[in-house]
Amino acid sequence: MSAQLICGVDVVGRGPLAGPVVAAAVILDPQRPIDGLNDSKRLTAKRRDLLAVQIREHALAWSIGRAEVEEIDRINILQATFLAMRRAVDALATPPRQALIDGNRIPPGLPCPAQAIVGGDGSEPAISAASILAKVSRDQEMVALDALYPGYGLAGHKGYPTKAHMVALSALGVTPVHRRSFAPVRRCLQGVIA
Repeated sequence: MSAQLICGVDVVGRGPLAGPVVAAAVILDPQRPIDGLNDSKRLTAKRRDLLAVQIREHALAWSIGRAEVEEIDRINILQATFLAMRRAVDALATPPRQALIDGNRIPPGLPCPAQAIVGGDGSEPAISAASILAKVSRDQEMVALDALYPGYGLAGHKGYPTKAHMVALSALGVTPVHRRSFAPVRRCLQGVIA
């Protein structure tokens, strides 16, 4: 029974210049395995979308946690990442007995014991599932933000500092969804062309 109460946790969106950081927590059901789980970065968008539906339907519990741009700017990206992870674990309908965290750091204040696993999104199915849900959720949000802030290409680069994004930022200016604490955005606000 305890194996059913281990949640995988992963976060996406640490590197972008725009948008929230999004975490997911997933407790998989050993009686309903899902084939093809892997690090979300190793899957096509279509495959991620299909797996996300299966994860939401088959998991014992899943949740999304996030930290907004204003929180990232106020407490820094590392603390915002921890906050999003805590929110995801706290939001699970079934309290986990243990959390498996992708990476080498454990967020403080989790409601259960936790273990950090470097590369866990490719080796632990529950973390893979969390990686997929977080990525699909954030990508969908960035597509929606692209409609609100046309010209930046957010649907394509998802807020990452691509050349096209940097050109748009210089030409169009900073939006409310840009992270002002990140150096390229700060330089833009100061009128320095990157």
